[in-house]
Amino acid sequence: MLPTPDTSHVPYSRVYEPAEDSFLMIDTLALPAETAFLQGRFGSRKEPPLPPPLVVEIGSGSGVVLAFVAAQAAHLFGPSTRSRPLALAVDVNEFACAATRETVRRATATTPGESKASKESTAAMFLGAVRADLASVLRPGQVDVLLFNPPYVPTATLPANENAALRQDAFARDSHLLELAYAGGHDGMETTDRLLRELPAVLSPRGCAYVLLCAQNRPEAVKERIRSWTTAGDGRSWHAETVGSSGKQAGWEKLQIVRIWRD
Repeated sequence: MLPTPDTSHVPYSRVYEPAEDSFLMIDTLALPAETAFLQGRFGSRKEPPLPPPLVVEIGSGSGVVLAFVAAQAAHLFGPSTRSRPLALAVDVNEFACAATRETVRRATATTPGESKASKESTAAMFLGAVRADLASVLRPGQVDVLLFNPPYVPTATLPANENAALRQDAFARDSHLLELAYAGGHDGMETTDRLLRELPAVLSPRGCAYVLLCAQNRPEAVKERIRSWTTAGDGRSWHAETVGSSGKQAGWEKLQIVRIWRD
């Protein structure tokens, strides 16, 4: 079993603590079917040579998922013969950005007896963690693998925008930051829908996305909507399939990871 990155340094009063959803994303990416998909799409041994994949996690939180991907890049994408995959984190929470940087640093650090060259041959190159709203800082058509564990819990409203009062009250600020990590508004989909609308522009031509949904998000309807998308100019079809699940409750898959890609 591949090791889970260390997050003991993360301030959980301000940053979402890794839970079942985070570990489901990690477990799904490590499945043989998904490593085969990723290596078939981005493998470094393909001819002609392709640029290394850029992996971006939106809403990285503790950084546990991106750190896993960065540390296990050779396992997920295949042994590198030319250049290392690239990894980037984006989160609206400045404390989450700091936590992600440290989680990735720990996960990709050399161990006793291991050379720097050996680690660099198996790990991704970490570009950093950027504080921003969803994909607003990403250049169009550049992301090869997008990871998104969104705020998916249905709530009456979304958290209000940060204001001066929140910045002055530490407890209110920290509560607001945690609320941003789970409160998804109507059907738990308001933030996810914003990201989905940006996917066609953000993903590269070979790009794919892994998005977590819960039963209340109406995942079957979400997948059908994605399959109805059209890509102007090339006629390529969009696909959306469940590739990981936490199991069922009352006949419903509690949590699932949906892979989104074009053929």
